[in-house]
Amino acid sequence: MGQGCTWIEHYRALQRAVLVCLCLCLCLALPAWAQPIQPQQLVSAARQQVGVTLGYDPVYRRLDYPGGDVPLATGVCTDVLIRALRAQGLDLQQAVHEDMRAHFSAYPQSWGLKRPDRNIDHRRVPNLMTWLRRQGLARPSSAAASAYLAGDVVTWDLGNGLSHIGIVSDRRTAQGVPLILHNIGRGTREEDILFAFKVTGHYRFASR
Repeated sequence: MGQGCTWIEHYRALQRAVLVCLCLCLCLALPAWAQPIQPQQLVSAARQQVGVTLGYDPVYRRLDYPGGDVPLATGVCTDVLIRALRAQGLDLQQAVHEDMRAHFSAYPQSWGLKRPDRNIDHRRVPNLMTWLRRQGLARPSSAAASAYLAGDVVTWDLGNGLSHIGIVSDRRTAQGVPLILHNIGRGTREEDILFAFKVTGHYRFASR
């Protein structure tokens, strides 16, 4: 009887160990945020920055971590997305930093860094493009306005080595082209610039 109980205890312990391993594997496979990103909420959070973020300032700043931000009155193009996603619980500063710590060589080596820098990495468009792609969020780029849905994220090549990022609005022009919520130098605005520059990336958080 004693040996039987011991065998059962070992079997149950093994079951618990397997269950823990499965849970860990599942957690590692999940995206870096707890809840699905809602496209309309992303658009609304970005639009709330219009008239609030009035300037553009690319100066390097030391930030708190996690949740670090520059003054709300200013920022760069990436800050529009960073702030809008934080409203839904996704901190790109932390998400990008943790992924870069684990997979530094997977990210662009364009700034001469030998290790991640949590003050600036998430504020660089090429890094966000890499992170978005690594999360499985990349979509085909298209010349058709109908391919871009509210809440999508788009990146552009402005020329002269400059990249840009913005959020697709739920508002469209009379020709059906969606507006973009972005900060290209004059604060956060909602403008018709989707096809003004070369599109280099198209990303979507939600399956539709």
